Amino acid sequence: MRIIAGTARGRRLFTPARIAGRGPIRPTADRAREALFSILGEAVVKARVLDLFAGTGALGLEAISRGASAALFVDFATEALGLVRRNIQACGFAEASQVLGRDLRQGLSLPKAMVPDGGFSLVFLDPPYGQGLGLFMLRDLVSRGLLAAGATLVAEDDAKADYAAELRGLCLFDQRRYGDTGFWLYRAREGT
Repeated sequence: MRIIAGTARGRRLFTPARIAGRGPIRPTADRAREALFSILGEAVVKARVLDLFAGTGALGLEAISRGASAALFVDFATEALGLVRRNIQACGFAEASQVLGRDLRQGLSLPKAMVPDGGFSLVFLDPPYGQGLGLFMLRDLVSRGLLAAGATLVAEDDAKADYAAELRGLCLFDQRRYGDTGFWLYRAREGT
């Protein structure tokens, strides 16, 4: 697993001992990540990124490598937090990164100092598949007012998952499938 493009292109990332769905951390495959970032295009540049269920941190780190201004990585698993920190250091992105341990099954409460002025403009959600946490977190982000106007949100889940086309404050603008992985891309409505 590696950073695909940008300032850290080619940098290998530390990964968990058990992957491919057999362990608690399931990194997004390089091929799927490359396709996702092709879709996102310029939305990444200068973005204020929130990487939820961060795992290895690959999505947020790829965003910083491609020009995002900063990223907050959130996960609960001790192994994931360790991997994210190691990968941040390996990429040289310590100045643009923050790491927070939180159990996201209860929602996302953040210290105000960790929320950028104007909210997050790019959000990645990569929860454990099949538990309904993606939809829960999408709703929670809107209700807590953590999103910038026009923010892009990407939910990654099992390709068979059922995500709504319309959620309060969000509109689905794209949906893709790569093998067993599905991406649902939402845009935050103005005033969300």
